[in-house]
Formats: sequence, structure tokens, C-alpha cells
Amino acid sequence: MDLVKSHLMYAVREEVEVLKEQIKELIEKNSQLEQENTLLKTLASPEQLAQFQAQLQTGSPPSSSQSQGTTTQQQQQQPAQPASQGSGPSA
Repeated sequence: MDLVKSHLMYAVREEVEVLKEQIKELIEKNSQLEQENTLLKTLASPEQLAQFQAQLQTGSPPSSSQSQGTTTQQQQQQPAQPASQGSGPSA
């Protein structure tokens, strides 16, 4: 009986460690996404923000063109960030 209890306790401890690591990774990812969201909000045009707010109020999911537009914005912003941090023109 002690062997079973010992084995279960070991298995539970292992699972707890795995879950702690997953929580840590999710917290980091959440923080990164919140920063990205803030950046996108500052760079989005008022028309884009109004359109997004309207979609939220009507409860309709973002259209595929909206999703593609967001992806395009993200792709355009990401290359711009390292260039703006550089010491001079890189392109």
C-alpha cells in the first residue's frame, strides 16, 4: 500500500511541475500578446478601431478579410521595429 501511495505522490508531483511550467509559459505568452495588442491599438487607424468596436457590439466574428488585415498589419509592424531600433537605414 505504501508503494502505491508513494508512486501516486511521485506522479502527482511530476504533474504539478509540468503544470507550473505550462502556467509560466502561458503567463509569458499572455504578457507578450497584451503588449502586441497595445501596440496594434496605438497603430490602428480610428476607422479600423470603429469597425472592430462595431463587430464586437453586433457579436459577429471578425471576417476573414479583417483577420488578414490584422495579420498584414502585424507583419508590416514587426519588420519595422528592428529597423527603427537600428543605428541607421538598413534597407
